[in-house]
Amino acid sequence: MTRPTDPRILPSDITRSELFLNRRRLLELGVAGAAFGASGVNHLALGADAPPPVDRYKAPRNAAFSVTETPNTLEEISSYNNFYEFGTDKSDPAMNARAFKPTPWSITVDGEAEVKGSFTLEDILKPQALEERVYRMRCVEAWSMVIPWVGFPLGDLIKRFRPTSKAKYVAFTTLMDPKQMPGERDRVLDWPYVEGLRMDEAMHPLTLLAVGVYGKVLPNQNGAPIRLVVPWKYGFKGIKSIVRISFTENQPRTSWSGAAANEYGFYANVNPAVDHPRWSQATERHIGGSSLFAKRQPTLPFNGYASQVASLYTGMDLRRYF
Repeated sequence: MTRPTDPRILPSDITRSELFLNRRRLLELGVAGAAFGASGVNHLALGADAPPPVDRYKAPRNAAFSVTETPNTLEEISSYNNFYEFGTDKSDPAMNARAFKPTPWSITVDGEAEVKGSFTLEDILKPQALEERVYRMRCVEAWSMVIPWVGFPLGDLIKRFRPTSKAKYVAFTTLMDPKQMPGERDRVLDWPYVEGLRMDEAMHPLTLLAVGVYGKVLPNQNGAPIRLVVPWKYGFKGIKSIVRISFTENQPRTSWSGAAANEYGFYANVNPAVDHPRWSQATERHIGGSSLFAKRQPTLPFNGYASQVASLYTGMDLRRYF
């Protein structure tokens, strides 16, 4: 399951993370001091006592699901983001998410499942064994990063909710709070942000619910306190700040396919043979180090994860279902 080192990404191109891991900068990024907990929600049978507040996760690296390229630095990961709830420029989320409060937090589970209700974040996290996975991430704007996520397989959580035979898809919803998320005051998208996966995609062991990065809790601008990570798809599938998980029989509406269906398909698999109408997806630029002047490199089918996930789409026309 391990993908070999991509020789086009050199360690010398990446600034060392320790240069940026100072306390003052972490506080500015909103990394430190995230606590979990909420009142007035159903614990059902999912959790017991809440874990104490943390600012760091002890999560061993899962080598079976990690690429061997050198990760981007925390600074790069947390300062160049797409998170339209905080603004449309890449630098907006780091600036506008500083006052965002990812605690207390709860997630509503509904739809075609036997176990439903509202659950605190500690309900979600308590039984999970967190691990670090280094994933290569690809954005539809033709840039990429290598990110050490901390999280757990989405499929492990789905099993706990016992979806029924009618559950063919899993839908997700982001928090709607224009007071905290100033980008939601603009009609760039039809808020709240929504996304979805087919059930077999959601259950694939590569699909991750991330709660941290570089061993730290997620910075606000990266989707605190919990977000989706699907490394063989374009970045807009990775919905952030999740407050609802719904099991549906029919393919759910998604924000970007609803806004521009000819540009952003439901599946969003990285496919260098299918161009965005306004630019080519055949090559990409790796963000980090001297990347501004770096030579573009070929985009890999399924972002390099073809050996793991291509079988999910056997028989599908990937130009039609893009």
